[in-house]
Amino acid sequence: MKTILMTGAAGRIGTFLRPELAGKYRLRLSDIKPVRDLLPGETFVRADISRFSDMLRVTKGVDAVVHFGGQSGEHDWDHVLRANIIGFYNAIEAARRNGVKRFLVATSNHAVGFYRCDQTIDHRVYCKPDSRYGVSKVFNEALASLYADRYGMEIFCMRIGNVNHSPIDRRRLAIWISGRDMAQLVTIGIEHPGLRFEIVYGISDNARAWFDNANAYRLGYKPQDRSETHAAEVLRRDGPPGTSPADIYQGGGHCMSEGGTRSRLAGAPDAAHSAKRAASGSKRVAGSKPSASARKGRRS
Repeated sequence: MKTILMTGAAGRIGTFLRPELAGKYRLRLSDIKPVRDLLPGETFVRADISRFSDMLRVTKGVDAVVHFGGQSGEHDWDHVLRANIIGFYNAIEAARRNGVKRFLVATSNHAVGFYRCDQTIDHRVYCKPDSRYGVSKVFNEALASLYADRYGMEIFCMRIGNVNHSPIDRRRLAIWISGRDMAQLVTIGIEHPGLRFEIVYGISDNARAWFDNANAYRLGYKPQDRSETHAAEVLRRDGPPGTSPADIYQGGGHCMSEGGTRSRLAGAPDAAHSAKRAASGSKRVAGSKPSASARKGRRS
């Protein structure tokens, strides 16, 4: 049985994944916060990803690293730098020094959050981060690519949407992923032979998705859950989209955040301006194509 290091194991995604992966792997759980409710086959090792010595210690003797450690969501630059840039470098460099070939990267839909909601994009698009947090995820993907090409590490980048029991709002109908679908994607990242460097989207089988996830399907991903099951209830509660940047761009509220606080989007000084942009429709960009709803004249 393989031994897998999961950083950030006390966080929300780790909490969803642990019972799904129980019995498949020996899980070495790492976080700055303790994990007390250990399941059979789990061990906990406290570590701070911003400390390279900690990462050298916890990556020793594992078959793969599933890296969920770091800041989840927008924050001030110093915090993002320490947690998501320095911390990520520490984790992947420590894994390399300890001879760990397989490394799974929890990147994010926020690496491409400034694409519009009426566009469908795949894994090959140019990154358009929506926040400092999104920038850190672009850095993660770029550094991981370097480690794949220079050092021959086997990298699996997952641009995760929103892991939850069900979609919590209209936006999440596009990006939701269930715990068991997330676990399936992680298992592919650990087990698929011959990986070099891959980017996939972490979403379930969502009819309203903004992402063409063909690359994940090519690697064997077969999501079991779909957000449309919950759509009627969500839309009854949320209603139609508005005209703010958070409704126009895939990154939602991250497109309007500034170091953890909301601010107006540069170039969109008022709601009327945003509405005008929304009404004008989007131009096709390289690497993207109009979504089905856009072709029918509706914005998803």
